[in-house]
Amino acid sequence: MTTPSDPQNPGSSDPDPGAGAESGGNQEPAGGTPPPSYPPPGSTPPPPSGYPPPGSYPPPGGAYPPPSGPPPQGPPPGYGTQQPGYGAQPGYPPPPPPGGGYGQPAGGPGGYPPPPGNYGAPGTYGGGEYGAPTADQFSIGEAFSYGWNRYKENALSWIVVILISLVVTGIIQTLGNVSSDNGRIFWISAIFGIIATIVGYIFQGAYARGALDETSGTKPDIGRFFNINFAAVIITAFLVGLGTVIGLILLIIPGIVFAFLAYWSLTFVVDRDMDPIEGIKASFSVISKNAGTLFLLALAVIGLNIVGALLCLIGLLVTLPVTMIATTYAYRFFTGGQIAPLASAAPMAPPPYPPNQQY
Repeated sequence: MTTPSDPQNPGSSDPDPGAGAESGGNQEPAGGTPPPSYPPPGSTPPPPSGYPPPGSYPPPGGAYPPPSGPPPQGPPPGYGTQQPGYGAQPGYPPPPPPGGGYGQPAGGPGGYPPPPGNYGAPGTYGGGEYGAPTADQFSIGEAFSYGWNRYKENALSWIVVILISLVVTGIIQTLGNVSSDNGRIFWISAIFGIIATIVGYIFQGAYARGALDETSGTKPDIGRFFNINFAAVIITAFLVGLGTVIGLILLIIPGIVFAFLAYWSLTFVVDRDMDPIEGIKASFSVISKNAGTLFLLALAVIGLNIVGALLCLIGLLVTLPVTMIATTYAYRFFTGGQIAPLASAAPMAPPPYPPNQQY
């Protein structure tokens, strides 16, 4: 016998009570509780052994609760090392700024230690101003050795220029003597004397030009010697000569001192295209600051040229160029100019001036 179908669920029918009894099952009537062997609805199976109980996991990063009590007085262990997700946390001191603090080396910018060695500030060399070595580093012997080595590599040009100066000066003096009847006509003799002096000034500038090129690493040819500002050279040499004569009149010593301090006036004018007054001031300034060493150099130059003059003037063809190059070597040394090494004869332009203001 079957029961009628449920009007709200026509596809279902009540099971036969006898069927359940025959199968040995204890089926609860509809609306009762499920068998106790099933887990409660909405629950999850228990986690495997060894895992922490639910709710014991740490909260997400950055959500830690503030510690109880006052904040710690010092940094926590390991503070200062960068960790993934590390950031400012409530109750802890802020992280140190870059360039120092915990976990970073002390020193220069960015926390890096200072560089090794005794490096100077930018624009300095050897602990002093760039290109301005101290006087005790200068060697007179090295200066003359440099002059000799440069001269012997270009001796022919120097000899030709010196011979030209002697020949031209001799011709002017001869014409002056003939025209003035051996000096009896004063004004003619004076005119030729002035011409000979001006020519001598020009050759002084030519020697300065040649010596400057030698220290720059260039072998000057004959034409290069005369690549100078003639007007500036003549005026500078005239002012130096006039000051020397006036000083000699004033008990001699002032004239010697003036000539010594103004010795590089032509060199400054030729090398740096200065006007005559600036060249004289620059020479006074540099030589006066290094007077002791340069005075010894001047004595050596005078002595060597005296020896050259005693050798029937032939020795001057060697001693004059060597001493000119040696004194120009000293000029470049004390003013921070370029001194080409002896091993290189390639042309090299001097550095931009002034590399070091000493005047």
